[in-house]
Amino acid sequence: MTDSTPTRRVLITGATGGVGSHLATTLADRYDLVLHGRRPEDAPEGATLKIAELDEYAQVLALMDGVDTVVHMAGAASPESSWEAVLEANLIGVRNVLEAAREAGVRRVVLASSNHAMGMYDRHEEWPVYPHQLPRGDSLYGVSKIFGETLGRFYHDEHDLDVINLRIGWFAEDPLAAEEDILRAMWLSPSDCTRVVECAIEAEVRFGLFYAISDNPNRRWSLTNTQLELGYRPQDSWTALPGATEHVVEGGADVRDDWPRGS
Repeated sequence: MTDSTPTRRVLITGATGGVGSHLATTLADRYDLVLHGRRPEDAPEGATLKIAELDEYAQVLALMDGVDTVVHMAGAASPESSWEAVLEANLIGVRNVLEAAREAGVRRVVLASSNHAMGMYDRHEEWPVYPHQLPRGDSLYGVSKIFGETLGRFYHDEHDLDVINLRIGWFAEDPLAAEEDILRAMWLSPSDCTRVVECAIEAEVRFGLFYAISDNPNRRWSLTNTQLELGYRPQDSWTALPGATEHVVEGGADVRDDWPRGS
């Protein structure tokens, strides 16, 4: 955007969660942010939360006033989430967000998808993985993310809503705390997280499935379309951190048979 371009009003749902709270801080200088949460006491210092339950459509619609882009980070976030949790937050909730965005005339929705939408490829070590391959969820959580991607495709095709699906990897401050190679391989650094979300907000492409992972040398998931279509350039790699040592395994290190349990 140029200096003469109006500042986009960006709604971040789930602004008290791990990724959402990070974005609420790092995107504040660039955008006019509207922050959503479920409890007022969880608001970041100096900020006000707009309160809404995702399964209550009227409450979700009320969040959309004047919004240009929704960055939808709210929802059940664990691969071990129950059916009841993903039904309310990740199926009904994502439908309500997309429908409210459509009704309110929002330009774009950036949906937080997940590597777990393709996680069975990882469990069975069938790499590399590309965005265009058949989805293979590794959990009810992963299946719920496939639902969100597919519903987003419908809202783009049927209602001309921009929908950018980010298959977010493992967001963590310290990737060296993980013992599993696959977690380090899918690490998304906080700084790269901000970069890829900014790209998703601003890119000219109007729909797509994009992996959001840092520049890890043992990565098994293609970033080609993320780089070409969104303009994302990851700057971080877990192997560049002090004390990091990569043990190279041809074809990729083995993955637990019960992946992603406990991840």
